[in-house]
Parts: sequence; C-alpha cells; structure tokens
Amino acid sequence: MESLDDGRVAARVKDVKLSGIRVIFDLAAKMPDVVRLEAGEPDFNTPTHICDAAEKAMREGRTHYTTSRGIPELRAAIAAKVRKENGIDADPEEEIVVTAGGSCAVYLAIQTVIEEGDEVLIPDPSWPHYEACVKLAGGRPLTYTLKEELDFSFDIEEIEGLITDRTKMIIVATPSNPTGGVIPLKDLKALADVAIKHNILILSDEVYEKMVYDGVKHYSIASLAEMKNRCITVNSFSKTYAMTGWRLGYAIAPKDIAADMAKLNLFVNSCPSSVSQEAGLAALTGPQDAVEKMLEEYSRRRHVIVDGLRRIEGFRINPPKGAFYAFPRISDLNYSSWDLCMHLLKEGRVATVPGAAFGAHGEGYIRISYANSVEKIKMALSRIEETLAKVRR
Repeated sequence: MESLDDGRVAARVKDVKLSGIRVIFDLAAKMPDVVRLEAGEPDFNTPTHICDAAEKAMREGRTHYTTSRGIPELRAAIAAKVRKENGIDADPEEEIVVTAGGSCAVYLAIQTVIEEGDEVLIPDPSWPHYEACVKLAGGRPLTYTLKEELDFSFDIEEIEGLITDRTKMIIVATPSNPTGGVIPLKDLKALADVAIKHNILILSDEVYEKMVYDGVKHYSIASLAEMKNRCITVNSFSKTYAMTGWRLGYAIAPKDIAADMAKLNLFVNSCPSSVSQEAGLAALTGPQDAVEKMLEEYSRRRHVIVDGLRRIEGFRINPPKGAFYAFPRISDLNYSSWDLCMHLLKEGRVATVPGAAFGAHGEGYIRISYANSVEKIKMALSRIEETLAKVRR
C-alpha cells in the first residue's frame, strides 16, 4: 500500500532541519526537575505598564485588523527610537514594517529579496533561523566564521573571499546568539566598505542591542555613511521588554524593499496583532526603568555563570560582551557538543544547547542561557560539576 505522505511535502521544507534548540527544549519539557538553560527567553514578566496598555486597548475595542505595515503611531515611535538610539533616520510611512516578532521580520526580508540561486553569507555559529529562511527562499546559504580569537567577530578578508556574482546578501547579528559577541565599529565599517564595493545588501539582526556589558557599545551598520539604503535592520520587543509571547518586531528597510515586505506580510499574517502593537507603543514611549533593572540583573547573572564555569574543569570561557548567553569552549572534555549536552540533560538534569546546533564552527562549544535566576544558575553549575566529576571518577 502506497504511503500517504510520499511526495506530499515540498522538498524545500524537508530540507530544513528542526532547530537543535527546539530538540533540546522538547526533550527537557518531558523530564522532571530540569534546570532550563537552553531557551533564549527572558524569565521576567512583561512590565506592568505595557500589559495595562494592552488591556486598555482591548477594552476600548482596538482589536481589529490594522494595516500590514503596522499602526502609524507605533511606526512613528519606532522611527523616533532608531533616530535617537541607533542613528538611523527612517521614514515611518515608507521605511518601517511592523512584524509578528523579529523572526518574522527576518523571514519577510529574505523572502522579499532572495531569489532562486542567490547566495547569502551567514555567520557561523549563528541562530539556525537564518539558514532555514534562505533555503525556504530558494537561496544558497554560505557561512563565514565568527572566531573566538577575534571576540567572535569576523575576518573581513574571509567574507570578501566568499563573494561571487551570485552574492545578494550578508547577514550580521550583533550582539550574537549564541556567542554573546558584539561586532566592533571598525569591523562594521570594514563590512560596510565591502557591501558598497560589491553592491550587496546587509541584513542586520539587532534584537539583543540593549544587552551589552562592561562599557561595550552597540552600533547599527545602517547608521554608517552610504549604508542606510543598503541595509535591512531587524529588531524586536521580545528580549528588551520580556515580550516573547506578544510576537512583535520590526524592520527598517529601503522603501522599495519595505513596500514588498509589507505586501508579503499581508499574505503571511494579514497584520501584526493589534493588541501587541498597542503594547509595543507603550513599551517604547513609556518608562524604561524596568528594562534597566532587567539589564542589571542579566549583568549580575553573567558574572555568576562566568565565574562558575571557570571553576569547572574542562570549560574555558571569556565573558560574553552581549546578549544573555555563555558560550564556553568544551574541547578539553572528551565529548562532542551534542553528546555533552545530552549527558548533562539525562544525568545532570541541566538543559543546554550543543554548539553544533548553530553551525559547524559551533562544535567544541555549548550555549548556556543565563536568562534564569541566580539560584537556578548556581544549581545548574553545581549539577554540571557533579555530573562531570562522576565521569572522571
């Protein structure tokens, strides 16, 4: 009897692998007493004034379709924010698209720009979403290396050496998931020069922009000379405002690209959630003290996890400069990243993510999220140390 599923799923979908993050997440969810350090999700609640704004919008009946670009008030607030904080002068009418999360903004940008056979350079290691989106658009993902010896920045000569006449886009993420690296201004300037020289678009993912430490500064490549019309800048409310479930993000793009991203958004989502947009408006225009408190707590947790990992034999780590991930080297341990993470999960009841889930150059590392309480982080560190000590004995 012929299988019903033979040939029914498109090859481009079958070619996309389930994220390793999700594999660990699903396994951990079925196990008791697991310290969950695999998810890239703030453990804080959304600030009260943001929730209050959403409730007010619902009670006042603002629960209907909006334009696929997003409500004008929110786009105006985004324009004011990026002008002040990122040095990007964006027209809220023509150059801003509000999306159902930063992940949707990345998807829409790639679907809008990339055609069959176009090449896209993506960082390695990096968030698996980039590769999947490129493949779903019919593009060909090629990787450039984020190097630990460069504080997880890139070698511009490597990037330029990968460029061909099919290269359409280069993706950069700063601060980085999973490495916690922040691309310095000099490297962004070098990348801008390459993009101008070869007439290539830059997709800049900046969703962790607020999470930088030790005086490190975040820069937007679109703010550099001659780059605004060559960049699609993606951001999100998820990390900064602990709004992952609200599914709200945005893109700043040249008006021709933004127009077609908004058109595609119509077919993908009709529009972003009206209530989430009202919440996002309150997030940008309201008090920022809750954000500052969250960042202070992330900084404290960062010290705890870095100090703790340095005390465990077999781990080597430099403090991450951004995001909320530690990315320790594990090459001194006799494990692949997958084997180590599975061992820590099954024997130590600690969920982490294999570096190999983020690309070939992620092998030899694991990602540990410190978007969890200090108490849980200390518990996880103790369990990791005890689990590895048992193996040595």
